[in-house]
Amino acid sequence: MNLHALRIFVEVARRGSVTAAADALTISQPAVSAQIRKLEHELGITLVLPEGRGISLTDEGRFLYEQARRIYDWEKEIEWQLNEMKEGTKGRLRLASTFLPSHYLVPKWLASYKQKYAHVEVDIRTGNSQKSIERLLRCEADLAIITNEVWDDLPIYRMHLMDIRFWFIVPPHHPYVGQEISLETLVKEPFLLREPGSSTREKLFSLCREHQVQPPQVGLQYHGLFESIQSVRAGYGTMLAPALAVSELVARKEVGRVTVPGIDLKRPMYLCLRDEESGQRPVTARFIEMVLQKYTLQGNF
Repeated sequence: MNLHALRIFVEVARRGSVTAAADALTISQPAVSAQIRKLEHELGITLVLPEGRGISLTDEGRFLYEQARRIYDWEKEIEWQLNEMKEGTKGRLRLASTFLPSHYLVPKWLASYKQKYAHVEVDIRTGNSQKSIERLLRCEADLAIITNEVWDDLPIYRMHLMDIRFWFIVPPHHPYVGQEISLETLVKEPFLLREPGSSTREKLFSLCREHQVQPPQVGLQYHGLFESIQSVRAGYGTMLAPALAVSELVARKEVGRVTVPGIDLKRPMYLCLRDEESGQRPVTARFIEMVLQKYTLQGNF
């Protein structure tokens, strides 16, 4: 079926006049009539009959008009949606995030983002630093939000977002609560450790190497931040935890804080993109713009 002729037929049927259709399409009346005859000849049916100064549709013409109108209405819808995607108001945003931002920062960002861009579909995957980096590099995510220090030669472009303070915490009735304890003494306590691939786990072991003490014994190992904190809150273990996640628990005395002389730990958090990409998709760029301009918190946490 000749789609150019079909488009002209729809305009004629919509306006009920060859003259009106020709004016709307900015082509001559003979050209419009020729395209209608061409379509009728191709289909082997009569679509249009003259009626006064206008036209009327045959039964076949009315059927074709109703069906064809859907095609061109859908075409306009596609154009509208593509324009939204181009402008960053519609599409799909895929995020990879480590546990800390995923639990304590990203929900607030996404709530504000969705209020402004309600039609953007958001998919977020939470994992440790290694998993989040892998998802970004395998193109399973458009953007990663990661707390990490060691990047080697990874092809990743990083935007520093903030620094996060980390504290040592113990159960609320532990004898070390509120005390200053040496790292050598503290690591003799049973520790809650994150899984291999966690940058927090590696940072703890790095501190032990730096201060020349034995790494802690593994009391429990969790594949997640929230679960580890809840174990300390329930009465078991010591852990290195982000202040952003535990400061309220410390204030309510649901967990206790221990300070270690010579250690004031701050860890960087980054927004990460693949290095080879010259520009972000609009939905990604809008999210980054919102985070950097409105939700980059000043200071350390």
